[in-house]
Amino acid sequence: MAASKESLEDLHTKLATVLAEGITQRDEDGKLNASLINVARQFLKDNGIEAKAVPGTPLGVLKEAFPFADNVLPIKQTK
Repeated sequence: MAASKESLEDLHTKLATVLAEGITQRDEDGKLNASLINVARQFLKDNGIEAKAVPGTPLGVLKEAFPFADNVLPIKQTK
């Protein structure tokens, strides 16, 4: 028997809540959980969530930390 739409929506909401709470928690050494951050990144990507890197926002600051990012060309793989 397949899961109902309501139960899947509930699971989706719970996952989003756990990820939102978990990505800011640090371990005993003060480090963030890179695996959890990666899961959150993929969750956003899978759900079509994107943001613009507006100056002064956290994403804007991250972009400014990598000023070369606009000039990067994809590497063509050779066989």
